[in-house]
Amino acid sequence: MEPALLDTDTLSEIMQGVDPQVQDNARRSLTVFRHFTFSIMTRYEMVRGWKARRATRQIARFAQRCQRRQVLPLTDDIIVQAAELYPTFRTTRV
Repeated sequence: MEPALLDTDTLSEIMQGVDPQVQDNARRSLTVFRHFTFSIMTRYEMVRGWKARRATRQIARFAQRCQRRQVLPLTDDIIVQAAELYPTFRTTRV
């Protein structure tokens, strides 16, 4: 089974738990894929954002999460898969 690859915006929304639609989509995806996977680019973007805000707790928690997950190297296939998944999980912000 192919991993469920999350882009940075989707992973951020899931971790924040604010948007119920994103949470519902994430729960449905987990029943199929059992866990989420993300690329090293997503890890970079998440950590970059927290570093800019000096959010050391979030960085530490995320580092622990990354140790328990598969963080994929950046490849062309990952870029294409992330682009294909983006419309599925994207939400319109008001």
